[in-house]
Amino acid sequence: MENVATATHPGEPKTGLLHWLDENFEKPLLFAGLLSIILIITFQTLYRYVITQFTDGAGSAVWTEELARFIFIWISYLAASVAIKKRENIRVDFVYDRLPEKWQQIFWIVNNLCFLLLGAVVLVMGTDLVQFQMRYPQIAPALQIPYYIPYLILPIGFGLMCIRLVQDTWKEAKVAGTVGTLTAFIITAAIFTPVLLGVNLASTTILFGYFILFLIIGVPIGISLGLASLVTLIGSGTLPVDYIAQVSFTSIDSFPIMAIPFFIAAGIFMGSGGLSTRLLNLADELLGPLPGGMALATIATCMFFAAISGSGPATVAAIGSLTIPAMIERGYDKYFACAIVAAAGAIGVMIPPSNPFVIYGVAAQSSIGKLFIAGVLPGLLTGLVLMAFSYWVSKKNGWMGEQKERSLKSIGKAFWDAKLALMVPVIVLGGIYGGLMTPTEAAAVAAFYGLIVGLFVYKGLNKDNIVPTFINVCSTSAIVIILMAMATIFGYVMTVEQVPSKIAEFILGMTESKILILLLINALLLVIGTFMEALAAIVILVPILLPIVTKVGVDPVHFGIIMVVNLAIGFVTPPVGVNLFVASSVGRVKLEDVSKQILPILGLLILVLMAVTYIPEISLMFIGD
Repeated sequence: MENVATATHPGEPKTGLLHWLDENFEKPLLFAGLLSIILIITFQTLYRYVITQFTDGAGSAVWTEELARFIFIWISYLAASVAIKKRENIRVDFVYDRLPEKWQQIFWIVNNLCFLLLGAVVLVMGTDLVQFQMRYPQIAPALQIPYYIPYLILPIGFGLMCIRLVQDTWKEAKVAGTVGTLTAFIITAAIFTPVLLGVNLASTTILFGYFILFLIIGVPIGISLGLASLVTLIGSGTLPVDYIAQVSFTSIDSFPIMAIPFFIAAGIFMGSGGLSTRLLNLADELLGPLPGGMALATIATCMFFAAISGSGPATVAAIGSLTIPAMIERGYDKYFACAIVAAAGAIGVMIPPSNPFVIYGVAAQSSIGKLFIAGVLPGLLTGLVLMAFSYWVSKKNGWMGEQKERSLKSIGKAFWDAKLALMVPVIVLGGIYGGLMTPTEAAAVAAFYGLIVGLFVYKGLNKDNIVPTFINVCSTSAIVIILMAMATIFGYVMTVEQVPSKIAEFILGMTESKILILLLINALLLVIGTFMEALAAIVILVPILLPIVTKVGVDPVHFGIIMVVNLAIGFVTPPVGVNLFVASSVGRVKLEDVSKQILPILGLLILVLMAVTYIPEISLMFIGD
């Protein structure tokens, strides 16, 4: 599984106003929107601690959070149309990638038609919702504006998605040809025929049967969740269909969820302008003289970078592009070099800030701040285990560190050069645990800090790349946000059908042993992690698994760490671990060869997982009541 980006088919170059609008319509809105919410939430934080000191505490900035939430919802759904145009999404592509090219073209059209169906339903239902709000107006409490204004994003955003889907389908149809396109329409019609004909099936059969079918044929995971829910509502009448439009808005009208684009922005802003080089120089100064010094420095740098990016693949790409060629040049086995970077990249979702922790916190209604602090020791433990393994392998093979003069002065200089990067975790964790900021406020301040550093200090952000950078942040986060919105709908349908309680009763009927239940859940997550992205797995499985573990006495924060560590292993699990794809691409080696080298490392990561699972103190040591 990976974020799929398929190149568009070449055609005649186009010019003119219509072509410019087609290419750039969403971009000014996304740039202005993302910049606005970063500034608004940063202002909200400063207002509380700085401005009120000069105004005797008079007044308040209660409007800031509400305004930021509404803008966040708008840019999330507007950015989804950009992701469609760029062909980016979270999909299970294990089957799709093994199809002949002709059938890939056909099923790409099928996927677009399925997405288009869901988009059209939300467009129509969203329009009805706006009209209802105009007839019976509700007023936003802080901004004092009618709610139909923010709700307009449903017809506008999903309307744009439908336009982009039609464009993409037309483009693919020209390649697939008349027969291929007709075949795609027939397959799509066949998929939905049983429900439209009123075939009598149990609601849970419809829900999970269609969800699995959509995953197999390559429909994006978020859309698979929404479509499976839609089909179930049509087939069973469990809830009204227009419920989907309502939840598409309310499910992401959430202040904690806003931390996701902020953390993504902080990592991307700070990543521009040589951040990874500065961190690597610092790690090399500290660890370089030891056997396997470059491998040790690589792991340490990944741990530093994890505290900024919060992303496994981003960590592998940023650090691996520097360290894999350097290790190969110094005599390391190239497959080992790729494998150790891929494994170290998995730490990116353990050490805070971590988007999977944010997603879990929202899904499980757990404290994101506690999850962040609970992830520190498991992340450090994983890094130390990888370092010990690298030291042993390097010493055995005679891979020595670079011999150069190192001194307190050179170490001090390396610290000084990396000081701005090292401040990000201080801002985030210090702000949260000092009681100064919520996780979302800390993320916004970190994004603002990263923007200032990227523009004026590192100068990696400039007039040529700042807009594409902002659009990249928006489209990356939009994929996750839509996944969460659709997962909420899916979760509500499951709750109405009592699926979580039935599964809990089934498992607890087999055994009430806490040890065995955690072992079974770990095995399930390890399997799921091999083909499903961690964020998707969290939003789907938390409503099912959390009631089970809490009944046997597992702390929800502890279970969040178990889930994230477990699914992080999926980043490096053959055959579809995304970190392996990135590392093999950077190292220009075959995925199969890296997969063989990763096997002993996988064994060590699973041992760490077992320790985290059965020794709760590793996660909960610094968590208060």
